Amino acid sequence: MCRSIKRLRDSAGDPATPTEVDEAALQFVRKVSGYRVPSKANAAAFDAAVDEVSAATQQLLEALVSRPR
Repeated sequence: MCRSIKRLRDSAGDPATPTEVDEAALQFVRKVSGYRVPSKANAAAFDAAVDEVSAATQQLLEALVSRPR
């Protein structure tokens, strides 16, 4: 797993900031693609993937419910 990606959901229920979600998405796409910085030929696909992962992550975090203890 990507050790540099921090957990975005904590037990206190504090929401992740959009910046934190974007940074985690970027790290994930870097890991999966093998590129730290993509070439010009791959930049559009790389950036689109970051946007899609970020959006999916935000949707997931918003949809999760905490169970009462």
